[in-house]
Amino acid sequence: MPTLTPRALDLGYRTVLRPALFRIGKGDAEEAHHATLRRVAQLGERPKVLAQLAKIMGTPDVPVTLAGITFPSRVGLAAGVDKDGVGVKAWGALGFGHVELGTVTARPQPGNPRPRLFRLVKSRGVINRMGFNNAGAAALAERLRDAGDPGIPVGVSIGKTKTTPVEDAVEDYLTSLRALDGLADYVAVNVSSPNTPGLRSLQDRAPLSELLAAITSEAADLGHRRMSRPVPIFVKVAPDLTDEALDEVLEVADESGVSGIIATNTTLGRDGLAHADLPLATEAGGLSGAPLTRRARYVVHRLASRGHLPVIGVGGVMTAADGRALIDAGAELVQVYTGFIYHGPALVAGLNRELSRAQER
Repeated sequence: MPTLTPRALDLGYRTVLRPALFRIGKGDAEEAHHATLRRVAQLGERPKVLAQLAKIMGTPDVPVTLAGITFPSRVGLAAGVDKDGVGVKAWGALGFGHVELGTVTARPQPGNPRPRLFRLVKSRGVINRMGFNNAGAAALAERLRDAGDPGIPVGVSIGKTKTTPVEDAVEDYLTSLRALDGLADYVAVNVSSPNTPGLRSLQDRAPLSELLAAITSEAADLGHRRMSRPVPIFVKVAPDLTDEALDEVLEVADESGVSGIIATNTTLGRDGLAHADLPLATEAGGLSGAPLTRRARYVVHRLASRGHLPVIGVGGVMTAADGRALIDAGAELVQVYTGFIYHGPALVAGLNRELSRAQER
């Protein structure tokens, strides 16, 4: 079966599939999201179809090792797309070299009231205030046990349960870590979502130091008990931090022994929106997509150039050139979310080709 070019994939997605997806639920972005996940989950139960799809995507095998994990390519799916891991068996066949599930919390929660997901089409952006809607860390752990080996590394993003007071956040995160130990290839500590009250305050030096020290210590203990290495811990930061705050995060991350940093989450800023999208700018929540491209690149460069910890770059990756720019800025891997909504598998294929060529040079 021939490999399709990114251009052919892009044409099919833009002219056929994306218009159909954007019409689902009379334009309700969350309905389209759930419909897409259902299709991906169905693919995961059809091994022959997955094998054919993998051939069509033609993902280059140019592995990268990060935190002791071998990633078959540099391109991953960001947290937020598949919170509960329903499509975990299929993402590799769609061209991804890893997937980050979640964000999950210690207890199941419904998230914020709907509507809570908005497309800003002219700006190629999305505003979300989902609020960590998920079935809980224990449910995800059970799904991962049942799924077996998906063929690509699986990370899990963990966050604070909304009803847990910020002062009790440490034990809340540890509950999720314990539930997922031995099942996730890495764990990302999400302290940067703008949609859970008080969560971003955990990025301040003192609470972040306490939280990361507790998580890395617990990860080490859990690894010792199962006679294996501890799960690598990453910390995910917001794009809205000042330079001084980013430098503090680097210092705390280094002191606590985390394995890397994920930069960035969504932004509370509303810069770079097209005029037609300004009415949606008043919606609460985090903005992602093209308006975040330059800021995410800046944050990745600052973190990578001022510290020695590896950085996973995410935010505003809408083209293969955007992904290459994040790598040039110092990222080891890149992740996509909003770009996948607007450009589909073509973006993944284009990124894989561009980044594999860059790696081979």
